[in-house]
Parts: sequence; structure tokens; C-alpha cells
Amino acid sequence: MLRRILLIVGVMAVVGFAAFWLITAPKKLPASELAAGYAPNVANGEVMFNAGNCSACHITQGQDDRTLLAGGLKMKSPFGTFVAPNISSDAKYGIGAWTETEFVNAVKRGTGRHGEHLYPAFPYVSYSLLKTSDVRDLFAYMKTLPAVAKPTAGHDLGFPFNIRLVLGGWKFLYFHPQEFVADPKQSAEWNRGAYLAEGPAHCAECHTPRGPLGGPELDKLYAGAPNLEKGGRFATNITSHPKDGIGDWTVDDIASLLSTGTDRCFNEPNGMREVLGGMSKLPAEDITAMATYIHTLPAKAGNGKQKTC
Repeated sequence: MLRRILLIVGVMAVVGFAAFWLITAPKKLPASELAAGYAPNVANGEVMFNAGNCSACHITQGQDDRTLLAGGLKMKSPFGTFVAPNISSDAKYGIGAWTETEFVNAVKRGTGRHGEHLYPAFPYVSYSLLKTSDVRDLFAYMKTLPAVAKPTAGHDLGFPFNIRLVLGGWKFLYFHPQEFVADPKQSAEWNRGAYLAEGPAHCAECHTPRGPLGGPELDKLYAGAPNLEKGGRFATNITSHPKDGIGDWTVDDIASLLSTGTDRCFNEPNGMREVLGGMSKLPAEDITAMATYIHTLPAKAGNGKQKTC
């Protein structure tokens, strides 16, 4: 009898693990998403690069040239320290040997070139909203940037966060990829701003608090993140809340911050310098579109101790 019970328990465990693996295994885009014969728009790829703030995390540490993408930035979190990898066109240490398909799957599905889960410190939750054509354009642009033959250290994470298999469970809970869908009730400018802010600029990734497992608290979307980094920066409330948000800011105020890096009180927001280094290079109409969208974010109370100017 005991043997039978143990056998049943063993079979259930195997079936349960198999089901978990099938549900949470790394996913890739269908081949039809990457039709042959596509002619990339490199200029649009540069726009995506700047909107996505790629250089903010992946710039070569200690360099001012924002096209040198050797990585190395250390991002401390409650789960350990993530290290931004080399994404330059170097074939050995960067992504120079990657195929377009591998790159698109990393950006839109959080799946590495060897079929592994990527950590969501790389904001693929937001990047999944991107049109595949925009990601292909981004890849074409990044191939024009300098190769930097410099290795980066691996992530420094404790158990069980150092086991990538568990990321399948995280994705099951928090990652539901879909491309951006325009709101027909809104203007073309608003929809362009929403696409840029929600997708490549991934504003919500920093300005939304996260729960114990690192998932965003969607009921507090954009209300500010008190623990953006362990012992580090605080991402402010950028909703239209009148007390600790930006409810009294105009579209021009927001656009000015995005283009100059200083707020309407002539302050440089903490931690925004690196982000705005790329975003400020966007076309003026894109900056205005983002400001238009952000200006309409529903008011939500954040941390009253952290106020905008």
C-alpha cells in the first residue's frame, strides 16, 4: 500500500513538473513575425534606441560616448545585483554574433539566444508592446554602433533567484505579451505618446512600485516607486495627482523636462540624467506626444514624503 502511495505521489510530481515546464517554458515569436525581405529603417531604429534609453543602462562605464555599449552598470535590488551586459556589436562579448530573430525574441519575449529566460531587469514586459518592425529597425541601427571588446561580469544573485527556471513562474504571473493597440477615441499624437511611453521608454517600469516578487503593483501604476533600487533612488509620482504628483504641470512643463533634463524649478530630477540623455535626442514631435500622454495619466496618490517641485 505504501509503495503504491509513493508511486502515485511520484507520478503526480513528475506530471506536475512537466505541466509547470510546458506552461512556463521560454516562448518565442512565430517565424511569420520575421518575414524575409524586410528593409530596415535605420533612422527609425535610432529613434527607438533613444526612446528606449538603451544607453542609460548599457553605456560603457566612465565614458561619455553614448554609442559605446559595453555595459557593466550594477543595479542593486532586493534579489541581488544585476549587471547590464555588453550589447555592442562585438561578436565575442556583445551581440555582434546574434541573429535578428534572437534579438527580437530577447526584446519582445524575454528569451535569450540560447532559449533561456532573461531577467526582467531588462524591461521586456514593456518592450513586448513594440511593433516587430520597430525592433528590427532597432537591431539594424545597433549594428552600426562601435564594437567594444570588453567582457562584463555576471549577475550576483542569491538562491533561488540565480536559477533561471523559476523566471518561468514569474512570467506566468506578470508577463502577458501583446503589441500596443491604439485607442481610437484619442488623437494620433496621444497614441504616439502612449506607444513611446508604455513601450520603448518603459516609464512604468521605474515609476510603479513592485511587490515582494518584483511584479508591478498595477493599481499604483505611475504613482512612484520608493524602492527603485535597494538603498538607492526614488522614482517620483508622475500621475496627475495634485499633492505628490504632477497635477499642476502643463504639457509644456513635461516636454521641457524630457528635452532639457531639468524640471520647471530648474532642478535635475534624481537619476533622470542618464535616461534623458537619450530621450532628449528624440524628435520634438515625439517629446510633445509623450508629454501629452503623461499629462493625462489618472491621478493616484503616491508617497507624500516625496514630492515633485
